[in-house]
Amino acid sequence: MRKIVPLAELRARKLHERMRKDLPPPNVTRWVASRKAAVVAAVDSGAITEDEVCARYDLSAEELALWRDSFAKHGPHALLVTKLKHFRNTP
Repeated sequence: MRKIVPLAELRARKLHERMRKDLPPPNVTRWVASRKAAVVAAVDSGAITEDEVCARYDLSAEELALWRDSFAKHGPHALLVTKLKHFRNTP
């Protein structure tokens, strides 16, 4: 007998699968804002854990936390390298 899975759960699974596919490759060396945003969105949605991200991309927990905090407070523009100093110095 097949297990009946709620529609919302199926949608969430498909979304998580899509988000994982959209993640940058593990060997990425150039972190542009769009790549950082994809990682932050995947972590925030639960598609991938913080520990997985840190291991996959060789990031520190502090760096990932900074990306998540900047994105949450100021949006994707805060992830631009040219804007880091500006957004980090604001309360």
